[in-house]
Amino acid sequence: MCGIAGFVHTRGTPPPEAKRLRLLKAMTDAVAHRGPDGEGHVVDGPAALGHRRLSIIDLASGAQPMADAQNLALLSFNGEIYNFQEVKKDLAAKGYAFKTNSDTEVILNAWLDRGPDCLDLLEGMFAFALWDKRDHTLFAARDRFGKKPFYYTLQNGVFAFASELTCLGRLPFLTLDVAASAIARFLSYEYVPTPQTIYKQVHKLRPGHFLLLKNGEITTRPYWDMPVPEETRLSEDEACERLRELLAKSVKRRLVSDVPLGVFLSGGVDSSTVAALMAGMLPKVKTFSIGFSEQSYDESRYARTIAERFQTEHHERILSAAECGDLLPEIAARFDEPMADPSIVPTFLLSKVTREKVTVALGGDGPDELFAGYEYYTAFNLARKYNALPKFLRSGLVEPLTKLLPQSAGYVNPRFVADAFLAGARAPEHLRVQTWLSAFHPDGQARIWNTPRPDLLEPDALFAPTRELWDRFPAKDARAKVFYVFARQYMLDYILVKVDRCSMMHSLEVRAPFLDRDFAEFVCRLPVSMKLHGNKRKYLLKKAVAGLLPNEIIHRQKRGFLIPTAQWLRESLRPHAEELMGEKHLREQGLFNPKALRTMLDEHTSGKRDHRKALWTMLVLQLWLKENKPRIVDE
Repeated sequence: MCGIAGFVHTRGTPPPEAKRLRLLKAMTDAVAHRGPDGEGHVVDGPAALGHRRLSIIDLASGAQPMADAQNLALLSFNGEIYNFQEVKKDLAAKGYAFKTNSDTEVILNAWLDRGPDCLDLLEGMFAFALWDKRDHTLFAARDRFGKKPFYYTLQNGVFAFASELTCLGRLPFLTLDVAASAIARFLSYEYVPTPQTIYKQVHKLRPGHFLLLKNGEITTRPYWDMPVPEETRLSEDEACERLRELLAKSVKRRLVSDVPLGVFLSGGVDSSTVAALMAGMLPKVKTFSIGFSEQSYDESRYARTIAERFQTEHHERILSAAECGDLLPEIAARFDEPMADPSIVPTFLLSKVTREKVTVALGGDGPDELFAGYEYYTAFNLARKYNALPKFLRSGLVEPLTKLLPQSAGYVNPRFVADAFLAGARAPEHLRVQTWLSAFHPDGQARIWNTPRPDLLEPDALFAPTRELWDRFPAKDARAKVFYVFARQYMLDYILVKVDRCSMMHSLEVRAPFLDRDFAEFVCRLPVSMKLHGNKRKYLLKKAVAGLLPNEIIHRQKRGFLIPTAQWLRESLRPHAEELMGEKHLREQGLFNPKALRTMLDEHTSGKRDHRKALWTMLVLQLWLKENKPRIVDE
């Protein structure tokens, strides 16, 4: 796991090599946390490639940027190729020479052998840029699910790329303006959906895509996508057996390492399954978890149950909710893009605890999206049934009754949940889940902008990335489209970004066995009914691991990290909220209506309304803007 950065001059005479090397170093210094074990900088013709290394495989000879044995190409690579030994064997049989034992060199020779089709051979998590000296072509690619980031821009005859936006900010000839449309999308999505970034001039490479830069022109193309569900002749028992086989193979692949490994253990089905499988493959497994001193938010007992069951070397850190809240401003400001997942705080701390003992950790990301782990999947079914009710029942009975539900600052707020459900039920199917996930709906945003922004807040424009994904996936069942959109937006830009940034801030590599290509393709092809069985979420996965995990773990309610955001906004984070959403700051900023946000703050702190999701998202945005001080422009 590493940090990559570089640039290519696409026209004119490049600056002197010494100047480009200084700029490269400035870029890679910005991601030193991604690679504290070494750095490399190479200039070749118009191209300049930089690298920061976190040594995982081939500690002695895997330095980058790396050239192949014939010195035909250069590569700066972030990630791991889990099947590199198999691919290497086949390439060696074809006569390709290898001077190292690294997966980096395997990518180089695979490119020389097959060009862009080399991506079909590679199983792993990766983002890389390869400079082909023969025809001055830059080839870049991102893994199938987007576990590793790749940002790029083309400005003033210079193409630049990096693992993080902060690297691009080190190049004085680039312009980085925050787009108003990106702010609007952030306030609704709680992240900026791919391929857009917070900066107008910069893009994210889509997952499962590659990029070619040749003669100053950029071409991006897909090389993989999630398969469509199809009918199967497999029985449930046969499908479960296949799941177990594929997952065991995936976990075993991800144990290849020349440094110590561990596992993030929350005590849920996903991480517990990974820990259990690892325990059957290694003499001793190290597990890591975070708990809260407040009993209502603490679930560390489930992690201890699994640790005791499989005799792991367990490490846990118990924190107070207030302590976590105090860390938010620092962590939010350090993200290269604003991202409003409250669990960034415990994930950041879990990564810190884990890195004290190991360099690589396996995690449980993926099943919630692949197997319907979220309540939104069942809510989608329920919304269909609700909309089938006669209108007089919906508007004359159900909706008035929801207004009588109580408000609560706890983990579950009945009134908040009911209002959110009804808003999503009224939305068109392609926007139903995103409506439930949104911090600010278009009408809510319209009230807080300082000036009217119909150009930004028209739903078809605001949610265009979701509509594009919905229409692209050729499944006939709308529920299958929900799976696809979850994986290609929520998991991509929310879950995986959170894990990548929080872990790499501590120079920790995190691997995701459930996102193995063979495993994921098998799951994607299964009928929706096998994964969402009536209202039983994760039905097939839970059945597959029933003999492996205790019933207490399999049948527990999914909750994830329990984050008291409503309480934080009323207590420990209230001073930050009062300052950054106060009249003085907002007048100077000129974006948002101070009176509208003042009303939201007052309603929330008094307990009259629950605005936790919207206020939290606005606070994260303001913290990020305060730290980065960008210029904000329209499209």
